[in-house]
Amino acid sequence: MANINLLPWRERRREERKRTFFIALGVAFGLAAAFLGIGVLYMNSEIANQAARNKYVSDQIAVLDTKIAEIRNLQDQKRALTERMTVIQDLQGRRPVIVRLFDELVRTLPDGVYYNSITRTGDSIALSGVADSANRVSTLMRYLDDSEWFADPNLNQITPLNSAPGDVGPDGQPVVNGAFQLSVRVTTGGDEVEEAAR
Repeated sequence: MANINLLPWRERRREERKRTFFIALGVAFGLAAAFLGIGVLYMNSEIANQAARNKYVSDQIAVLDTKIAEIRNLQDQKRALTERMTVIQDLQGRRPVIVRLFDELVRTLPDGVYYNSITRTGDSIALSGVADSANRVSTLMRYLDDSEWFADPNLNQITPLNSAPGDVGPDGQPVVNGAFQLSVRVTTGGDEVEEAAR
């Protein structure tokens, strides 16, 4: 006689398949949760790394801004020092010229002529003083014209002053005191300033 299996094998197989399905579903869910957790950890790590990079860049930008401000300050100081050095060099270059001008004024001064005031305006010098005679004033003008430092002497005014009658100067001519005003142009002072500045 044949054996007939009357047990509910289909239901058991269905239950087994269902159990296998849920196990596979649980494993898949576990793997998905694990991958998701790993992904979240990886993304958090990348975000933290990027935040650290951003902070480093920001810190370096702040350091560079400080250095740029220091450089600008140093450039301003350099510009101020350069301007001061230019002024000092200009003054040092002109100092010998002023001394030389005074020396040349003394060298061109004939006997019997005295300066009361000397005024310089740009390249022009105004001289006022007293002379024993008009000849002395003309000698002064000739000396100024012959000088390398002066040119174009121009007599603006000569006024006779009181003098005792019969006074005779060292040259044997009668003394006639006169106040004079003349102007003269400085010629080589600028060249000397440039040479001194070099």
